[in-house]
Amino acid sequence: MIEVVFLGVGEAFDEALPNTSILIRCGAETSPVTLLLDCGFTAPPQFWREEPAVNALDGIWISHFHGDHFLGLPALLVRFREEGRSKALTLLGQKGIESFTRKAVDLAYPGFYEKLTFPIRFAEVEPKTDVAIFDLTLQTAENAHSQRDLALRIDARGTSIYYSGDGKPTAESMALAKGSQIIIHEAFDLETEVPGHGTVTGSIAMAKRCKASHLALVHIQRNARRQVLEKKQQLTDLAGPVNVVIPEPGYRVMLDPN
Repeated sequence: MIEVVFLGVGEAFDEALPNTSILIRCGAETSPVTLLLDCGFTAPPQFWREEPAVNALDGIWISHFHGDHFLGLPALLVRFREEGRSKALTLLGQKGIESFTRKAVDLAYPGFYEKLTFPIRFAEVEPKTDVAIFDLTLQTAENAHSQRDLALRIDARGTSIYYSGDGKPTAESMALAKGSQIIIHEAFDLETEVPGHGTVTGSIAMAKRCKASHLALVHIQRNARRQVLEKKQQLTDLAGPVNVVIPEPGYRVMLDPN
């Protein structure tokens, strides 16, 4: 059983909703795994409310290096230090994940990276290379975004999760998402193409084409969100067999193995 918890669902500058950030819990009794997908500047308080155990988190995936997906890391790491974390933490992302993390921590809290009380490990997960970690298989593909963004597919104990990060789908990311049980996709506008971003209607078309069971629409532009919510029934009808959700912070999905 896999639990997907939507800690935040907002875009970068939404005053009402925290940055999009997803917590994945793989609940095997013998070796439970907890993975955080993205950690923007408003994400850490959501994580702390959901997961108070300082050693529970195994890894953090960073889709790209925009602040609303990345700059919550310094606060998260320094609080782990304050609370006495001892367990190693793995940071996963594209090439440069280690140097970007060090720079971010040193900018926010100069000198604190060397004072962390727990080991930090780094793992680069680039396209066309499968990475096996925590009893999960991770694969990535580039999305079309203003900064290099890697969409992530997680195959875990008979379940499959696709997370877009930011960006419009590409042929490579569409292929990666094929057959996923849940697609979590950035949908910046209902149907207007904004450079470097996806749309609600485009995400629905992708989910149907990829034969996903569930589609979660996140990172919706703050002024477009009301329109999207008002059209929820039309979107449900358009999606057909795909279960479309527009999650709020705290929304949960439980996935059973295929």
